[in-house]
Amino acid sequence: MVTTKEERNRSVVFLLNGMNSSLKSIIPIPSEIAKPTLAGASLSLQFGVLIGFTGDAKGKLILSGDPSVFAAIGETMFGMAVEGEMLASFSGELGNMLAGNLSTTIVQDGIKTDITAPTIMQGSTTLSGYEKALQLSADFGKTGKLDIYLLLD
Repeated sequence: MVTTKEERNRSVVFLLNGMNSSLKSIIPIPSEIAKPTLAGASLSLQFGVLIGFTGDAKGKLILSGDPSVFAAIGETMFGMAVEGEMLASFSGELGNMLAGNLSTTIVQDGIKTDITAPTIMQGSTTLSGYEKALQLSADFGKTGKLDIYLLLD
């Protein structure tokens, strides 16, 4: 259990590094990942996936972006168009793959986590009620950009 400020900061560094590693190993599209920034007290998005994580680090992982970006990533990964209900299903599975890889990566640093089932968010969605939010942006060139948020409780 993360208890001291030093342990928590160490966990945040491992989470961010693990997320960078997960993005590069799961999504087979070259990307530029921006340095993390602090996000505000609430997040607004139109399309995304939420995966909760529990254990030594508690919070949520949010993937947010235009549905066309998720569709293009799916098409690259599976060689076929991903649209409609299949797009929502793929987006949730992409969140699962990234969060699962993240959990596997950070356990090597001594941080044990479990992940929850994905929640797909479509339409105008606002999230709040978290202690701190860190934002990473992954730019996949012509494919588009995904915003990744680590919401810490």
